[in-house]
Amino acid sequence: MSEQRPEELGDEPRVVTQRGLFFEELEIGVRYEHRPGRTMTETDNVLFTTMTMNTQALHLDAAWSAEQPFGQRLMNSMFTLATMVGQSVAQLTQGTIVAQLGMSDISFPHPLFHGDTLYTETVVTAKRLSASRPGQGIVTMEHTGRNQSGVVVGKASRTALFWLTTTH
Repeated sequence: MSEQRPEELGDEPRVVTQRGLFFEELEIGVRYEHRPGRTMTETDNVLFTTMTMNTQALHLDAAWSAEQPFGQRLMNSMFTLATMVGQSVAQLTQGTIVAQLGMSDISFPHPLFHGDTLYTETVVTAKRLSASRPGQGIVTMEHTGRNQSGVVVGKASRTALFWLTTTH
């Protein structure tokens, strides 16, 4: 006997909406790996660098950069940081964040180059209920970006205000 689908029975099918995690669903110490990775391109680097009015030759001038210690242009670190945070959105904050409160401890221990693929993971390091905003909680997360070889290329601590499930 075959199973009938809900629409065949006249019922509406169950709906699942993609979202991040609410405050109560986030667990301290868990490593959330965000996939897919993002391969960084020359176009990304030139566009982001010029849109933000950054004239640093290490991002724009191939001939000059070839004479520098890394021998090639570097990805703009602000693009790397923005991509690290962006990679976490679908899994952690989509529709569940109230506001980003701040970032700290940002570092770039190894350069990222055109053609490298960035993979980001996040560990929740702290969380508490908001004392001034009922129905919301404060979460601190540490983002770590790695290239395709597993080398750490960026780290950042981020604090955000999240909704509790009871308010939604």
